[in-house]
Amino acid sequence: MTIIKDRVILGIDPGTNIMGYGVIHEKGKTVEVVAFGIVDMRKMEGHFNKIKHIYERTLQLIDGFNPDELAIEAPFQGKNVQSMLKLGRAQGAAISAALTRTIPIFEYAPRKIKLAITGTGSASKEQVAGMLQKLLKLEELPDKLDATDGLAAALCHYYQRDKFKSDSNCKSWSDYVKQKNLLDPNAKKRK
Repeated sequence: MTIIKDRVILGIDPGTNIMGYGVIHEKGKTVEVVAFGIVDMRKMEGHFNKIKHIYERTLQLIDGFNPDELAIEAPFQGKNVQSMLKLGRAQGAAISAALTRTIPIFEYAPRKIKLAITGTGSASKEQVAGMLQKLLKLEELPDKLDATDGLAAALCHYYQRDKFKSDSNCKSWSDYVKQKNLLDPNAKKRK
């Protein structure tokens, strides 16, 4: 079984006006906050200039904190198609930056992140921030809760760590295939 003992996770809450980010450091069974904040693009003109800025700023975050993995929030599926398209572009710019540096990327739905942090998928930004303050012993919360949303994405990914460990009963790929009955879909029915 592979156990991850030390890793840095960069979490991103994409947005074309404000992008939130959070960096945590996992040391064994403990987690410490390295940094969190926002990239504010509200005064920038031009949607494509913002996309370029997201890409460049994400590269700076990656080069500055050297994360082992990137956790990013998936675009929320709302009724406004234009907003969703812009969010998708913002997410794509951040993902492209991580791909440029060959950082593994993990995407989480907003409800999954909220559920992982607060225990309910319908929690508000304020509830997520309040729970993060308790869990991570943050002295104060930022003015813009997009920063805690980025931190929440990173912590959500940390909580998923057991799902990415290899199966201890499998010593090879062929053992895994046999154990999971991947070659014969009817194998479970015959047992």
